[in-house]
Amino acid sequence: MIKVLFVCHGNICRSPMAEFILKDMVSKRNRNELFYIASAATSREEIGNPVHRGTRKKLQEVGISTAGKYAVQLTRKDYDKYDYLIGMDRWNLRNMYRIVGTDADRKICRLLDFSDRPRDIADPWYTGNFDETYRDIVEGCAAFLDYLEQTGAIPAKTDNSKKDHSDIS
Repeated sequence: MIKVLFVCHGNICRSPMAEFILKDMVSKRNRNELFYIASAATSREEIGNPVHRGTRKKLQEVGISTAGKYAVQLTRKDYDKYDYLIGMDRWNLRNMYRIVGTDADRKICRLLDFSDRPRDIADPWYTGNFDETYRDIVEGCAAFLDYLEQTGAIPAKTDNSKKDHSDIS
């Protein structure tokens, strides 16, 4: 089982968006049994709060629910629990290293580092642009799944897989 933890500053916008988009993509590829997917924050500011209304609204537009998700904080123990700790931007990575220490197993990376255009994902808490964040996260999640398939970590998707948001603009 591949264990993935998405991480952002508060765990109310980007990381839960990535968590639920990847869960949806995995489900539509009939690969649920291969993954454990979650998300966490580097800060304590939003701990216990639900997913931001902008993220909930954007995901509802594409039929994805975030029901039951509340912000939690990344811990040192998460490094041992997960195979991938995927941050949204360079600041997240800096704070992830502060929390978990060294990355001897090379588990820490940015989501869009898997894409053809590595970059940070802007925080919609500040930009207000949940559509752009959604597009970037879909791009990153699709690229991450492609990476796992190319490396043989998971079997390639079949032709009868359902739409997985990778063609949404």
